[in-house]
Amino acid sequence: MSAAALAPAPGGTAAPSGIRFEGVTVAYGGNVVLDRLDLTVEPGEVMALLGPSGSGKTTALRAVAGFVRPAAGRVFLGGRDVTALPPHRRGIGMVVQSYALFPHLRVKDNVAFGLKAHRTPKAEIPGRVTEALELVGMAAYADRHPRELSGGQQQRVAIARALAIRPGVLLLDEPLSALDARLRSGMLAELARLHRELPDVSILYVTHDQVEALTLADRIAVMDRARLQDCGTPQELYRRPRTEFTASFVGNANLLPVTVAGEGAVAFAGRPLAAPTDTAAPGATATLCVRPHLVGLGAGPNALTGSVTEVQWRGSTHRVHADVDGHRLMADLRELREPPAIGDPVTLHFAAEDAVLLPAGTAGASGAAP
Repeated sequence: MSAAALAPAPGGTAAPSGIRFEGVTVAYGGNVVLDRLDLTVEPGEVMALLGPSGSGKTTALRAVAGFVRPAAGRVFLGGRDVTALPPHRRGIGMVVQSYALFPHLRVKDNVAFGLKAHRTPKAEIPGRVTEALELVGMAAYADRHPRELSGGQQQRVAIARALAIRPGVLLLDEPLSALDARLRSGMLAELARLHRELPDVSILYVTHDQVEALTLADRIAVMDRARLQDCGTPQELYRRPRTEFTASFVGNANLLPVTVAGEGAVAFAGRPLAAPTDTAAPGATATLCVRPHLVGLGAGPNALTGSVTEVQWRGSTHRVHADVDGHRLMADLRELREPPAIGDPVTLHFAAEDAVLLPAGTAGASGAAP
């Protein structure tokens, strides 16, 4: 089925798309939980808010929904200032991690609930319910109760309920956290398909799971300690992070303390390494970021020798942890027939062009590499 069925009826008014935070601050009892957030989600864009617990990401989403009132700043939907509007007048759809389905109502009545709350003409409701359920592949389950559905099916119903009101903005708050790994993977594919079929709907997706953010988002806003730390496309943040915190939270990273020795050269633990240095002056302290999958085994450029501290088999790869003069270095290596043992000497290497030089001291509160 085409998603065109969920477009406004002829003569209807489309719900506003696009979100803008303008200096939004939220505080509880003097404790700032969201600090001067400036961020724009373009019409039709999927923006992931990624960060650890307590970083402010869910508070930002609730400010868009109207469930919290900013102490300062403004929230815009489709260019309209909605800061003072109650939730039911904002034209948004929302899905939370607990699904929030009414257990005594059948699937079709759960989906119809939002339509009735929005005073949709009674004659339109059955067709709108069917359209939304077809879009998420749940039309055959319309007469069942939530208890008769799996977790993934319940989440599809919750998404159908949010889409039935034809929102311009869809808010997703950790929507997959209650699902097991297999269901989560399937729902990620379904959400990606929905995004393709509803290209005009802006989606704000809150998650602490980097895989979800990298898979779904057009851009990722990285949050920590109530503030926006970084924002960019998944490729930008993964390949060229701007801070230690971004490097460690968006994917895994080796973060090596170095001193800039000159053009194209740094020193790490007394060893010279080749690295891009155009962002720092000679003598500056910095952090060298290298992704584990870009680290090779054996002799090569920027070779570092240490001892193996841990080996993890991950199916198609082995992750080898090595201690190099008191610093940890990780390498994700194609599955080894004879992986090294703990305590064995090991030489690892990486190419200069695969490293990124970051300002020192930008790790944030949760910046240790996982």
